Amino acid sequence: MTDRALVEHIARLPHSRANFKQLVRELGTKGDSRAALENALVRLAARGELIELRNGSYVVTERSREFAVGRLSLHRDGYGFLISERPIPGIAGDVFLPPESAQKAMHGDRVVVRIGRIEPDGRADGEIVKILKRANATVVGEFRITRRGACVVPHDDRLQQWIEIPEGMELPPAGPNVDRIGVEAPKVASIEDLPGMVVNVELLDYGEGGSAPVGRVVEILGHPDDFGVDVEIVIRKHHLPHQFPPEVLEQAEAIPGAIAAADLAGRRDFRGMDTVTIDGETARDFDDAVWVDRLANGNYALHVHIADVSHYVRPLTPIDREARMRGTSVYFPDRAVPMLPYELSTGLCSLNPRVDRLVLSALMEIDHAGEIVAQEFTAGVMRSVERMTYTNVHRLLEGDAGLRDRYRPLIGRFELMQELALVLNKKRVRRGSIDFDLPEPLIEFDEFGEMVGVKRAPRNIAHRLIEEFMLAANEAVASHLENAGIAAVYRIHEKPDPRRVAEFEEVAAHFGVSLGIGAIPVKRFGMTDRHRDGSKRHREIELPDNDLRITPRHYQRLVAKIEGKAEERILSYLMLRSLRQARYSTENVGHFALAADTYTHFTSPIRRYPDLIVHRLLRAVLAGAATPEEAELAPVAEECSQSERRAADAERELVEWKKVKFMAGRVGEDFDALVISTAKYGLFVEMTDLFVEGLIPIDTLPGDEYTYQENVRKVVGKRTRREFAIGDKVRVILDRIDANERKLQFSLFEDEPKRSRSNTRRRVPHGSGRRPRR
Repeated sequence: MTDRALVEHIARLPHSRANFKQLVRELGTKGDSRAALENALVRLAARGELIELRNGSYVVTERSREFAVGRLSLHRDGYGFLISERPIPGIAGDVFLPPESAQKAMHGDRVVVRIGRIEPDGRADGEIVKILKRANATVVGEFRITRRGACVVPHDDRLQQWIEIPEGMELPPAGPNVDRIGVEAPKVASIEDLPGMVVNVELLDYGEGGSAPVGRVVEILGHPDDFGVDVEIVIRKHHLPHQFPPEVLEQAEAIPGAIAAADLAGRRDFRGMDTVTIDGETARDFDDAVWVDRLANGNYALHVHIADVSHYVRPLTPIDREARMRGTSVYFPDRAVPMLPYELSTGLCSLNPRVDRLVLSALMEIDHAGEIVAQEFTAGVMRSVERMTYTNVHRLLEGDAGLRDRYRPLIGRFELMQELALVLNKKRVRRGSIDFDLPEPLIEFDEFGEMVGVKRAPRNIAHRLIEEFMLAANEAVASHLENAGIAAVYRIHEKPDPRRVAEFEEVAAHFGVSLGIGAIPVKRFGMTDRHRDGSKRHREIELPDNDLRITPRHYQRLVAKIEGKAEERILSYLMLRSLRQARYSTENVGHFALAADTYTHFTSPIRRYPDLIVHRLLRAVLAGAATPEEAELAPVAEECSQSERRAADAERELVEWKKVKFMAGRVGEDFDALVISTAKYGLFVEMTDLFVEGLIPIDTLPGDEYTYQENVRKVVGKRTRREFAIGDKVRVILDRIDANERKLQFSLFEDEPKRSRSNTRRRVPHGSGRRPRR
C-alpha cells in the first residue's frame, strides 16, 4: 500500500483517525507488511501528513480542525505565527503563537501546532507540539566574546537565542575559502581578531528544553561595513545555495564548447533569419530571441526562440540536481547567484550575438485580432544577428536618426514587432487581463555597490514587445501540454482571498470607488469552546466565503477608472496587495491576473528551473516519449515556488538594506510622502520620489492624542478629530534610523499654528511605538 493510499484509508474512518492495532486488523497486515505499515506511519508523521496523538492514534492532518502543519514565522518580540500549509476551516489568517510556545522552535521551522482558542473574527491561538523540519542548519551573525565565553548574535532578529561557540570551534578549518560571490575572504590570525566580525555558524545543537543553541564557526565573512559583506550576509541568512560542488563544475567544464554535427540532427535551421535578442543593458544571460514577419494572408508570423538548456542539462545529472536545489537565479544590484554554472548560463546556453546556438522554438501564426490561429514547436539552431537593448529599440522606434541608420536592415522588423505587440496587448485587454501601471524603482549604485540614488524605472514599447511575445509563447506551450493530456507544471494565479478583497473594498469606499462585486458572501462555522471546568459553549463564526464571484475584469475596470487620478498610485498598490501570489502547480486553475485559462513558464530556462522542466515535457511530447507522472512533478512545482519566494525575499532585503544606508546621511531632511497603511502604532508612509518606506509612530503625531479606528482604518485625534487615512499626502522629516532592524522612523513636518506674524516650520519630535500582534 502506498503512503497516499494509507492516508486516504484513515481519512475514510470515523474522525479520520486510527491506531496501529486497528490498521493491522483492517488491512490484514502480517510479518514484513506489518513492519512496512509501521514504517509508513512513522514516515507520514515525520512529513506532517499524519499527527500522532498521545494515546497512539494517528489523525489525518488535512481533515483535522485541532491540528495544523506549517512554517513558523517569529517576531523579534518573541511571539510568532503559524503560516499553515492548508486553509483551516473557521480561521482567518495565521495562527498566533504566544512567546512561551513560539520559543520551542526557530524561525522558519516546519512545525505541528495544536489549535486552541478561536475568536469570533476568526483569529486563532495555538501551541507548537512538534518540530517536523529545521530551517536553519547554519546561522549568520556577529561574533562576540562575553564573560561566559564566545557566542554569535544572529543577524536575523527573529532568531532569538545567541549561539554558544565551544572553545576550539571559534575559527573555521584551514583551507581555501571558495564559498564567496566575488569578494575575497578576510585573513584572521587569531580569535582576538574576531569580535565584531560577521561569521557563519553551523548548528550542532538547537538548544531544545530551554538551553542555548551550540555551533561552530565555518566561515568568516568580514566586518559588517566591508565591501560586499552585505551580499554575503543576505545569501547565508536566506540559505541560498551559492557554491557549485566540484562534480557540477567538472561536468560543466567537460561539455564541448562547439556544436557538433550530431547535435544538429533533427533540428530546423533558423540561422539565415535576422533574429535578435532584446534585453537590459546589464544582462549577461540571453534566454530568448525573436523574429516577426507578415505572411501572404496578412497574418503575423512570430518566432520565439528559447535557449535549449534541456539539451545540455539532463535529468539527475550533477548540474540538474544543483539547478533543482537552487530553483532560480538570484539577482542582486551588483552581482548574481546563477542557477547554472557560468559555462552554461553566460556561455553555451546564452543566445549571444553572431554565434550558433541550440534552441527550442515556438512558431506562431497570429491574426489581426491577436488570436493564435496556428502554432508549431520544434528544436532548432539559430544565430542572433544583434544583441539589442530595450533603450536602443525604443529610441529607434521613436525616430533616433543615428540608431535608424546603424540598424537600417532591421527597421522594418522592429516596426512590425511594435505593431504585433499592440495587437496582442489589445487582445489581452479585451479578455480582462490586469495591467497595473505602478512606478517601479530603479536604484543607482556606485562602483563600490553603494546606493547613490533612485529613479522611476523606464517602461517603454521595447519592454512591451518582449513581454507580449513571451506571454504568447508561454500560453501556446501551456495549451499544447494540456491538450496532450500529460501531467505538467503550470504557472497558476488563483482568485483573490475574499478577506483581502473585503479589506480593499473598505478602503476603496473612502475614495468613492469599488470593484463592483456587490455584497461579499459570508460563510458560518459552528465552533465549540471547551473550558477547564468541563463546560462547553457553542458559537458561530462568520468569515468571507471562498465562493466569491470575482473576475479580472472587476480589477481591470477599476484600474481604467482611476487612471490619471490622484488616488491611482495608492489604490493600484492596494489592489495588487489584495491578489494572491502566483505559484507553480501541476493542477491547472488558470492565471487570474492574465485572464488566461492555461499558462506556464517556458521562456527562461537559464534562470528558472520550472522552465527547464517544461522544456523537457515539451520535447517528450514532440518525440512521443513517456513523461513523468503528476506525483513526480508536484514536489518539483512546490519546491520551485518556495525557491522563488526565497530569492525574492533575499533580493528585497538587500535592496532595503542599501536604501537604509543611503538614507543614513539624510536624517533631518524633509520629503513628500504617501500614507500607504494605517495601524494601531502609527502611519506607514512611502516617500513619493525615493520609494523608501518608514513609520510615523502614533504617539508623535502633533497637537492631540490619536487613536486607530479599525472600522474605518483611520488614525483620528480624540479632541480635534483630525484624521489620517490611507492615500493621504504628507510632508515628513526623517528622524532616526535603526541600523540593526534597518527601519526608518519619520515625523510630520508642518506649519506651526500662527502665534505671530511669521510662520515657522517645526519638526515634530520622535517617540517610540510598539507593534502589537497582527
